[in-house]
This record gives sequence, C-alpha cells and structure tokens, in this order.
Amino acid sequence: MTNERILYMNWINKETKGAKSNMCSMFKIKKYVAAIIMVSLVCAGCANKSVDMSDTYTTQAVKSEDEIINGSTNSNYTNESSEYNGGYGGISGNSGSTDIQDESQPDNEVSIVMVGDVLLHTRVAESGVRDDGTYNFDALFMNVKDDIESADIAIANQEVIIGGSELGISGYPAFNAPYELGDALVNAGFDIILHATNHALDKGSAGINNCINYWRENHPDIAFLGINDSEETKNNIYVTEKNGIKIAILNYTYGTNGIPMPEGMPYAVNLLDEEQIRSDIERAHTMADFVIVCPHWGTEYVLNETDEQEYYANLFNECGVDLVIGTHPHVMEPVKWIEGENNKTLVYYSLGNYVNWTSDYGDGISNRMEGMMAKVNIVKNEDGSVTISDYEAEPVVSHVNEGFGNVTVYRLSDYTDELASQNAIITQDQSFSREYLVNLYNQIAESSDNLNKVN
Repeated sequence: MTNERILYMNWINKETKGAKSNMCSMFKIKKYVAAIIMVSLVCAGCANKSVDMSDTYTTQAVKSEDEIINGSTNSNYTNESSEYNGGYGGISGNSGSTDIQDESQPDNEVSIVMVGDVLLHTRVAESGVRDDGTYNFDALFMNVKDDIESADIAIANQEVIIGGSELGISGYPAFNAPYELGDALVNAGFDIILHATNHALDKGSAGINNCINYWRENHPDIAFLGINDSEETKNNIYVTEKNGIKIAILNYTYGTNGIPMPEGMPYAVNLLDEEQIRSDIERAHTMADFVIVCPHWGTEYVLNETDEQEYYANLFNECGVDLVIGTHPHVMEPVKWIEGENNKTLVYYSLGNYVNWTSDYGDGISNRMEGMMAKVNIVKNEDGSVTISDYEAEPVVSHVNEGFGNVTVYRLSDYTDELASQNAIITQDQSFSREYLVNLYNQIAESSDNLNKVN
C-alpha cells in the first residue's frame, strides 16, 4: 500500500472520529474505508481472491493506537494463600489500558467466558468466614475454576461493591463485600471484573474509592470496569489483545437504585447514556477488532427480554457491537442473534446469578439459583474481520448450606439429584430439584437461537 493511501486513510479516521449521526456514523464510515482498501488491493494486484464482507463487520481500517491509555499501580495489600487449591493464573489487563500478549503465542482464535451476578447475600458472606474471623471465598469458584482458567478472557459481573471490612460487610439492600472476595476472583482466574451495577453506590464514594484502590494496589494486572475516580478514567476505552485480536469491552448500568452520583464525582459509575454509548463504541472501533458491551439492564426475575433491553440491543447492533452479555435480572434470559443492515450481534440478554442465597421464600426462588456461563469463541478471518465461530451457555447452580466453604457453584452437568436434595434452598422453595433446573434451562434454550437443551 502506498504512503498516499495510508495518509488518506488516517485523514478519514481523523475527520470522522467526532462525526455524529443518529446511529453511530463512525461504524458506517469504517465500512466504506474497508471497501476502499479492498478495491485498492485488487487494483494493485495484491489480492489473489475475492473477499465476502456481506455478513460480518470487517476491521481492516486503520486503528488509532494513540487513544489507548496505559497505567498501573504497585501492590501493598497481601493476599493469603488459598485453602481450596486456588492460585493466581491467567490474569491480564488493567482498567483503561491495553494488554498486549506475547506474539509468539498462537494467533487468530480467542475463547471468552463470562459469569453472571456474584451476589454476596449475607449468608454467602458468612460462608467465607473462618473460625478466626478472617475471610476466604475460594469455595465459590472451586467447582468451575477449570472453565475460568482455561479461557483466554474470563469476565465476572461483580454485583456488589468491594469496599472492604472497614465499611462494614453487609447484604441486601445496601451491599458491601470484603476485599477477600476480590482475591477469590483473582485466584479463580478471572481477568476482567465488571462493577457497573445498580449496587455500585451502596457505600457511596467511599465504596467506589476503596474498591478502585484495592484493585490498583493489590491486583494491578486485573481490569476493573464500570466505576471511575476521574473523568479521564471514565473516558478510557479498555482494549485487550489476545492471540492477535484486539478486543474492546464496555460496561454500563441502567441506574444505581436512585442513589445520586457522589458530590464532585459525576463520573463515578458508567450509566446507559445513549450519547456516551455511541461515542464510546465509535472510539472502540478505531482501537479494536471486536467490541463487547456488558450492560446491567432489564427487569428482575423476568425470564425474557424486555422492550428496553431490545431497544438497547438494537442500538448496540446498529453501532457495530459484536457481542452483548447482559446481567441484572437475577434469572436467565434467552440468547439471540440480531441481524442489522451492516452487522450481526450475539446477545445474551441475562446470565442470571452466578452465586446467591436470597432470604426470600416461595415459588420462583429456584429460578434465582440457576445461571449461565457464557462461552464464546471468536476467530480472525483471512480478510482481517473477526467473527464469532461458536458459542454456548453452560448452566450453573448455586449450592448453599450453612458453614464455612459450604456455598459453592456447580455446573448443572455435574449436579446430581442427591446434591439437589441437600441444597438448603429447598426450605425456601420446595419445588427446587435437579429436574426443575433442567426444565428451566431448556425453557430458556427453546426461546434462544441455537442453544442445545440439557438432560
């Protein structure tokens, strides 16, 4: 490619970066730029075969790397060794930065795993208390740890703020988790922690600042998204590079339970604001090959997507987002494709809870005890585009009993009738059983696109 063509492409990128239309003009302009590139290659005799770009967003256009911001902070807080064979592994990324992987590693494919709400109800918090009063939560993840560690990118929706014991450990309605829960997430192998939830401000600015400082000082290689201590960090676009693919991940919540942003911190939590979303996604496309949005949205305990979720899902699709993985309803919702004019988007409307132990009683409580792990593989094609090659939803079950280490999570495939009969949630909803869980998941699968049922 000639220098003139490179300069022309950079001029287009610069001039269109701030352009606004009703639905993300930058995404559409990049499609035209990609077409110019392909025509130029053919005319120059560089292309040996035709490229079909009709079904996928191509990322061949020039990326603006100077927008990527790097940074990390040294560690002071000490994590205790795991009592459940946990260990540090597979961690990557840093909030507002790009993680570049060793280029000697195999390229062109990336595996992504995400779990739903890590919801620290009071009895879940009590399950992590040792006899000496200290905490360890590795049991929450020990039965699915191999799935988390084996993924190239592992994401968790951390439903409650990790503000530390100094702010008081608390459950519903104003949650706060000890720092040791963060240690357990790291020990399990998670790379990215999502904090844009309706409970992000349960402990106000102190909770936000404590949580941010905890991650920066103790696990600077972990990316935490959705909460911010400055306008600059709010405007950062997180991009990680794995196996030759650059992936941008964005995190927003519908609200914060009516709690206003702390005084002097209007940037504290990322909200589902359309103007901000459009701007963020446009910039993400200049920096990454594949864009993921993780929205905290929907209506609690509803087993299907709402009109509001569909509205935002269509907005994401028109802006060129490749993958949407949602949380908040505390129950599973369908997984569907959205096919727009220029893009296909895979949407997990809700993963449901990863772990919880609600204090509520009655019918429907069992629905909250089952969630899904999203498992998505993406591939870089010969034309430079990045697409989803396959995906699934692995059902998981919260198994709860009193006592240290007795709250954990199993894959449904590993969950037996005997285990189900021993789950303390039966005292709160007598309909709970393995058969109930199988039927519930299959109901979701029937409403989804290409999800296999389970037995």
